[in-house]
Amino acid sequence: MSTLKIKNKKAKFEYHFIDTYTAGIQLLGTEIKSIRMGKASIAESYCVIEKGEVFVRNMYIQEYGNGGFTNHQPRRDRKLLLNKSEITKIDRKLKTKGLALICSLMFIDEKGRAKLNIALAEGKKLHDKRHDLKEKDDKRDMARRLKNF
Repeated sequence: MSTLKIKNKKAKFEYHFIDTYTAGIQLLGTEIKSIRMGKASIAESYCVIEKGEVFVRNMYIQEYGNGGFTNHQPRRDRKLLLNKSEITKIDRKLKTKGLALICSLMFIDEKGRAKLNIALAEGKKLHDKRHDLKEKDDKRDMARRLKNF
């Protein structure tokens, strides 16, 4: 089984992660086939809680090539499978101002099921982003110097 991982690369740069959760995704047959082929994106996706259930919005899964008339909508809302206690805990924390529920990683587990890592996150300020870029540049310079040494 291949290790498929679809990342939201901007998430770490844009947000401070407070809590992370792993949730299953309720998918249709053509959706899981497209995900296994790597034809999905979680770059602009986010999660919402409606009527005690968590849904991921704006997650793109390309239509399956051999799907025919049974194909899915590429950007439909998809239900996330979490425990009731986790949902209430997340809902309580989301009431705090400035927090969002974002998608950070989609992967296929060892049993072949699609999973989504979601994070309760707080948006970073501009100076935090600058600090992160500076640290990244410093690490790159140190690695270059150690390589040449």
